[in-house]
Amino acid sequence: MKDDSLNRRAVKSGFFFVVSQMLVRGISFITTPIYTRLLSTEQFGEVRVYDSWLQIAVPIMSLCLWKSVERAKYDMREQFDSYTSAVQNLSYISIAVMALICMLFKPQIQSFCNMDDMMLYVAFGYVFAYTSIHYMNRREKQSMRYKFATIATMLLVIPATVISIVWLYIGNIRGEYDRLVSYRILGFYVPHIVVGLVVAFIMAVQGRKLFSREFWKYGLMYSVPLIPEVLSIQIMNQADKIMIRNMIGKWESGVFAVATTVSFIIWILEDSVWNAFLPWFYEKISRNEEDDIIKPWTVVMRGFGMLSWFLVILAPEIVLILGGRKNMEAIWLIAPMVTGTLFRFYSYNYTATQNYYKKTGHVALGTILAMFVNIGLNYVCIMQFGYRAAAYTTAVSYAFLLILQGWQEVRITGQRIIPLKVTLKYAVLFLVMNLVSMGSFLLPWYLRYLLVIIGVLFTFKKVLPQFIGILKNVRSKKSN
Repeated sequence: MKDDSLNRRAVKSGFFFVVSQMLVRGISFITTPIYTRLLSTEQFGEVRVYDSWLQIAVPIMSLCLWKSVERAKYDMREQFDSYTSAVQNLSYISIAVMALICMLFKPQIQSFCNMDDMMLYVAFGYVFAYTSIHYMNRREKQSMRYKFATIATMLLVIPATVISIVWLYIGNIRGEYDRLVSYRILGFYVPHIVVGLVVAFIMAVQGRKLFSREFWKYGLMYSVPLIPEVLSIQIMNQADKIMIRNMIGKWESGVFAVATTVSFIIWILEDSVWNAFLPWFYEKISRNEEDDIIKPWTVVMRGFGMLSWFLVILAPEIVLILGGRKNMEAIWLIAPMVTGTLFRFYSYNYTATQNYYKKTGHVALGTILAMFVNIGLNYVCIMQFGYRAAAYTTAVSYAFLLILQGWQEVRITGQRIIPLKVTLKYAVLFLVMNLVSMGSFLLPWYLRYLLVIIGVLFTFKKVLPQFIGILKNVRSKKSN
């Protein structure tokens, strides 16, 4: 009965979490064609670079303490909300101190990051506000709840998107082309800041805990080793665009940003499914029921492999919709980029196992090594082969990360839930499929569509029935 209750809650909350994340985060993808038409390629690249700096700043300034929430659920069961509230306040103290330090070196920070006063102040506000969103999402997800997080996220994303698009449209009509980047930043991030502050207040009221030496020590010991891990992932995600902009040019950075947006399609799904899967994953480990994990995770790996292949086959149409004809060069970046994203997704289960056993330092070490591999390859290959090489270096770096984390899991924890050879089998299969399928861009459109139809039929015949069967087995667990 307990297993049945767990599985039902996991399926229900996970389903709604994935759907809500797809609706909310998918807005960013859907609106990309609008942004690429309201902004020049260079301006779109500049906005993406600014976004990249923010994604790097959040884990550093907040000390990445929100990463501890998922594991604290099993050590602070009766005080979970209080723990979240207290550790959240420690993050705010850290952000305030670091913001003050940045102000002392304001000219140097602005010069290094290419930010004016407005961009810098908005960045500080966003880091503070979005930290509360991180805490909220992890607390609600790990408690297998979804309503509060869904409503708050929609109130955050929808107004931000609408305001920024309207502001850009008005700016274009008035001919204020040199101010469009500022309009996009203010219109998009100010609503994030407002909603984030409201969420921070609600979380503090619900937790009723402003200070706790015990909770702060727990959060610091768990999360501080993960700062390099999260930072390394963000650097790997963002360094390509920044390095291309500085080494090649703004136009190439803009084209790469469009391709990144296409890979964001599969990343949205991967991240949403994984975040819905993780609470159940941790519960199974805590109950010593790891054998229940391998079958559903294998099906998920196959499903996302097929999705990555669909994105490659349909890359010309997707890029045309998202970026217009001026960015069609991006089609040659899609295959390595979505494959790299797939490799990263495949590594999640190995890092999650290490995090559960609080081996966060080893997780960080693996990611740091992958980050250095990525930056080193970027520096050499971008100079030698051009900006397209960055897509391939990222895929190689994530493949390195997958192998390293899979090896570390069994060495550190003494067990392997998903055999590495199984994961590598699917990784190599879809790598070959995706790279070979780039040749289809030279075929007539109707032949590519024929391949898509064949792929859809295979998916509905093989992969989808297995996934539905898993859901049915989960719901019928009561009989066991």
